[in-house]
Amino acid sequence: MSHTLYNLRKARLHRSELAVPGSNPNMFEKARNSEADYIFLDLEDAVAPPEKINARANIIAALKEMDWRSVGKTVSIRINGLDTHYMYRDVVELIEQVGPHIDTILVPKVGVPADLYMVDAMLSQIEQAKGLEPGGIGLEALIETAIGMANVEDIAKYPNRIEALHFGVADYAASLRSRTVVIGGLNPDYPGDQWHASLTRMLVACRSYGLRAIDGPFGGIDDPEGYMLSARRAAALGYEGKWAIHPSQIAMANEVFSPTDKEVEKAERMVTALKEAEEQGKGAASLDGKMIDAASERMARNVIATNEAIQAAASARNG
Repeated sequence: MSHTLYNLRKARLHRSELAVPGSNPNMFEKARNSEADYIFLDLEDAVAPPEKINARANIIAALKEMDWRSVGKTVSIRINGLDTHYMYRDVVELIEQVGPHIDTILVPKVGVPADLYMVDAMLSQIEQAKGLEPGGIGLEALIETAIGMANVEDIAKYPNRIEALHFGVADYAASLRSRTVVIGGLNPDYPGDQWHASLTRMLVACRSYGLRAIDGPFGGIDDPEGYMLSARRAAALGYEGKWAIHPSQIAMANEVFSPTDKEVEKAERMVTALKEAEEQGKGAASLDGKMIDAASERMARNVIATNEAIQAAASARNG
């Protein structure tokens, strides 16, 4: 992977990830012009089987006709599952025809690292055949089955292309036979957050191997308070973003996963205070009556880096 490509992937924002069915091309222009950081054009669950082939053609046309990157969008395609007969044509037709316009492939229901290997091998062959940049298209994995969570550490350390893991709570609940009230919501019969253990396990796997951790959908599009609570729980753990299955959820995700002006200002003061302490031969400093040290600086720089990426994305959208 080139140094430029590595830096591009590292700088991507994933606060809001808007799901757009490939079978509904009327939504494409609105998605492109939205405030979402990341768009995944969906060929899987949001598309009925009779519409799969047309949806693929719709996405190819949209990527040929619209410039998504000039408005700061990361473009991903959720292909059909490896257990379907649609998947191989998804990869072949999309990458051969519009590969340079695709940032990542989102692989559903990843259960073992070999699932990623199959898609990775296909991408490498097509890139070679078409003269595309080797490794130019990243992979993201949906962890949404019991076997996927059982193998999440091995999936996270897959060595090629992998950029992020997404928590697919709906299929995960079905896989576990969990009793749910709304997709991504909490069952009042459970004393706490029934998804906490799984979210934490996936997060630790991501951070151990340098991947982004993304929270999945919240089904109550008429329940903004529920969405915000779900997003805040994920953000508190360390997740970088959350799906938006309706445009009304984009602004909420952007708000929750963006540092506030106050947080950015404090982070900058932390870095300054620790630099001054270092110049005095000290390993720690005091800020606002609290001790800060090297670990504090690492947290502060995370906040600053996220804010810089947000500012860069805003500049891209504004031309």
